[in-house]
Amino acid sequence: MQTKILSTSEYDISLAGKMIADGGLVAFPTETVYGLGANALDDEAVKSIYTAKGRPSDNPLIVHVSDKADIAPLVKEITPKAQALIDKFFPAPLTIILPKSEKIGKVVSGGLDTVAVRMPENETARRLIKASGCPVAAPSANTSGLPSPTKAKYVIDDMSGKIDAIIDGGDCAFGVESTVITLATETPTILRPGAVTREMIEAVIGRVDVARAVLEGMKNDEVAASPGMKYKHYAPKAKVVIVDANKKAYEDFVNARQDAFALCFEEDNITIPKVTFGRENDDLSQARELFDALRQLDEMGAKKVYARIPNATGVGMAVYNRLIRAAAFNIIDLKKPFFIGLTGQSGAGKGYVGKHLSALGFNVLDCDKFVKKIYDNNAELLQKLAAEFGNDILKGNTLDRKRLAEIAFSSKENTDKLNKIVHPEVIALCEKEAKPLAVLDAPQLFEAGAQSKCYKVISVVAPYDIRLKRIMERDKITKEQADARLNAQLDEEYYINHSDFVIYNNAEDVDIQIKKIMEEIL
Repeated sequence: MQTKILSTSEYDISLAGKMIADGGLVAFPTETVYGLGANALDDEAVKSIYTAKGRPSDNPLIVHVSDKADIAPLVKEITPKAQALIDKFFPAPLTIILPKSEKIGKVVSGGLDTVAVRMPENETARRLIKASGCPVAAPSANTSGLPSPTKAKYVIDDMSGKIDAIIDGGDCAFGVESTVITLATETPTILRPGAVTREMIEAVIGRVDVARAVLEGMKNDEVAASPGMKYKHYAPKAKVVIVDANKKAYEDFVNARQDAFALCFEEDNITIPKVTFGRENDDLSQARELFDALRQLDEMGAKKVYARIPNATGVGMAVYNRLIRAAAFNIIDLKKPFFIGLTGQSGAGKGYVGKHLSALGFNVLDCDKFVKKIYDNNAELLQKLAAEFGNDILKGNTLDRKRLAEIAFSSKENTDKLNKIVHPEVIALCEKEAKPLAVLDAPQLFEAGAQSKCYKVISVVAPYDIRLKRIMERDKITKEQADARLNAQLDEEYYINHSDFVIYNNAEDVDIQIKKIMEEIL
């Protein structure tokens, strides 16, 4: 197909309108992003949108009108709240969902009983709709899954040869798609955030909910009631990972990643290749520049991208919503004290994994060393231990660690008592010493409840007989003492079920397992 590139002249708009009326596809600018339009009342024309985009057919489309009066025939009823929003905002980057009339087919609605309607603010868009003589169904004019286009050149890249025409109307003003709110539920609910914010809507119609899927992924059996909810969207070809951190922590983390790109704010001090998407405290600039930035990353050949997390309030909610989908919900959380919690069964080889992580540049905090520091320097703690386990655990003013171990590991009850006294002190000291990419090397991570302070947890497990032999040799203890110590610990199934990653220290190559885990985490 030969795709015509049209201007915004009266002649070209009239030509494009006739193309849509005749069942063709035309890409056109709106104030949000470029749309790919077809006659909303022509099921075959609408089907061709899905084909051109490679878009799943259960993803509903938005129907665009040029005049407020054109809405009534498309819906069963314009409710009082819908009318209030139309009166206040239209034309605007706002889409409302209502039960559909018989004029709307199943193709446009993605098989739902509702229709999404909006009146664009962009004058060129309204002129085109009026020239076509029909409501226009239009998703974003891009290959499904890629960043939505805010410039004509990106539409040309994606759609040339697939559609009848592209109207070059310059850059889009807002840069993210319209806000979508359903009024077909008991409480009006935002399904996709945009430039018209929750706060602006609530000022007109009162309480508004935000769908869980806006900031999280949809459940497998959940039906998409709005465009942009169900599938991975807006993504460049590179793998995008969001970094949840303050400015300094983000900069430190990203600058240490020499094999990647940064997607950051203009103010960020980044030494690796970067693309910016607006200013830190200006969510409108972030919205306007995000999709262009994602496209630029592809043009620069980026393979892996670490993105600065935006605030999820106001228009920032729309930016976060688009970015989290571009990242396929991959987020590294650096706000927690420890990047990785490393734990495992005694004698399983956790120490080897810790040394490997240290060689990779991680700040490994060995809890056993911090325990010794506490025992050597905390007289108040020693008195608590003596009161619980008897004075024979002390040699003068120092702790007889071997004697304490004999008593504490003789039963699960005694082990729990020791943990209750020592764990809070150890974790608090580790938090004070934690630096970026800190690893909490804690044999009793779960017993201390410290897994909640870690972004990811790695557990190391090994067969019982191997662990038994190792700790007998390492700690110079008898088989009976080793048995008692191992039996006082959590079983292998617990570690497996409560960890993000498990390293099996048996016949498998531990180094290969660590490498695979690091590739996934980072």
